[in-house]
Amino acid sequence: MTLNTPTIFGSIRSFLSGYSSSPTSSGPGAEPYLLKQRSSTVFIVFTVCIAIFTDILYYGLIVPVIPFSLHIQVGIPEDQVQQWTAILLACYNVTLFIGSPIAGLYADHTASRRLPLLFGLLALLGSTFLLCFGTNMTLLILGRLLQGLSAAIVWSVGLALLVDTIGKDIGYAMGWVSIAMSVGLLISPVIGGAVYAAAGYYAVYFVAFAVVAVDIVLRMVLIEKKVARQWLPEDSSSTPVVSTGVTRDVSESRTEKSDGGDTHASAADPTTGADRVAAGRPTAGQQEEGVGSGADVPESSPARAAAETALAPTPATHPYLELLKSRRTLAALLGVIIEAGVMFAFDTVVPLFVKNTFHWSSTAAGLVFICVMVPGFASPLVGMLSDKYGAKWPSVVGFAATVPLLVCLRFVTDNTLQHKVLLCALLALMGLTLLTLANTPLMAEITYSINAKEAERPGMWGAKGVYGIAYGLYATAFALGGTIGSIMAGYLVAGPGWGTATWSLALWCAFGVVVSCGLGGRPPKKIDNTTCFDASPTATEGDSRVIGGTSSVSEVV
Repeated sequence: MTLNTPTIFGSIRSFLSGYSSSPTSSGPGAEPYLLKQRSSTVFIVFTVCIAIFTDILYYGLIVPVIPFSLHIQVGIPEDQVQQWTAILLACYNVTLFIGSPIAGLYADHTASRRLPLLFGLLALLGSTFLLCFGTNMTLLILGRLLQGLSAAIVWSVGLALLVDTIGKDIGYAMGWVSIAMSVGLLISPVIGGAVYAAAGYYAVYFVAFAVVAVDIVLRMVLIEKKVARQWLPEDSSSTPVVSTGVTRDVSESRTEKSDGGDTHASAADPTTGADRVAAGRPTAGQQEEGVGSGADVPESSPARAAAETALAPTPATHPYLELLKSRRTLAALLGVIIEAGVMFAFDTVVPLFVKNTFHWSSTAAGLVFICVMVPGFASPLVGMLSDKYGAKWPSVVGFAATVPLLVCLRFVTDNTLQHKVLLCALLALMGLTLLTLANTPLMAEITYSINAKEAERPGMWGAKGVYGIAYGLYATAFALGGTIGSIMAGYLVAGPGWGTATWSLALWCAFGVVVSCGLGGRPPKKIDNTTCFDASPTATEGDSRVIGGTSSVSEVV
């Protein structure tokens, strides 16, 4: 039996990209099994949330185990364990910091978000095996580097895929991501410590392998919506009008034209109808009759050529530079640095504080973070609020309300029931203000700011968009904030003490109030990015045009 090499490579390429390997003139080929379910919005959001949960759970799961593995598995002397633990943590953060924008950049230049997510699986598997079975520092460092690379891919590509899928209601979707992040961050040290104490070193990694296996299955089953369009026809009752950014329903566009006549044309362009014809641009009446779409104008007509030139999108010369110059994007990234700094600061100092103050065990010290986690389940509601009113005021309120809570933490000093209750109550309120009110809108603001720029200048981000690099920068900011917060809180508690650390974090959080004032207000309506950046082979051009930012319908005759 001979192997058909082109067929094998075609099948592999089809599996990685999701596109049909045997398209025909009548269609793209056989429909994948359970296509509708595998490409549904709920399934894609669930898969991205599980990927983020797995990344954070795996990171925190082995934190309590690493010091023991360095001494027992590798043979590092006890007086050097702290030093090598810090080095391993730095390896993870450095890779996440550098790798996130690179992974996002790659995701923006590939036809499939699923492909880099599958590459991330290789890094995740390699990291798990190396950290579990590594017996020297070289293997452990390589394992931590691969873990950071996997996290970079998950955060940048996963969140970009989420935005591609949702289109609108970004804040609501980011609320579920925030829940996944909070749950993974808060319960992982508890599970890691408890499993290690009860069943030993390898049992902790058995838990990690089980969670990673679920993540692998979900990522391999997932099919992107733009890929699924090869087989699933668009809903004819609500076909979106594509303008490479902001979209509106066909029915809505027609209604506005019939009700308002030439109102939109006048608002977008003050020239008269005669001037528009002279310039080769159709009037509102001509658009209604199909002249604007080229139905009655010869293809070689100078008027048609002029109209198509005027209606063509104008990509920015340096879209990534335009992204970094955006005030709203920079404000969101600074807010992420501040929020992550406070979050990781508490992960660093609270377990040791309750151990020294209340004489709690490591398990009890981990369980106290449940107080922070429970309010986080309100994140989707805050996301809905952001989708309606914007990210600015929820974030401002969240940071502002966190400041007095951080100050009040300095009053927790004694091993009494009242002080224990006070600590738990303050942590629960911080879970509501910081992790819910501040965090979720900041995640959504990255998309809001990009869409707002797109609404002002349709087509400026190009055919692929910049969501990958944008959320790569988000992950970079998160890693930077986490590193700063951990170092700052650790030195403050070890030096001046707990009271100084809490009011210092309050000042740090107060800066977040100022930064949040630079966020935007109400997001643009009806954003549908699932059609904006469709790079699939079946995508058609000329389905819509934009005049002055206002959509008009082009009928295909």
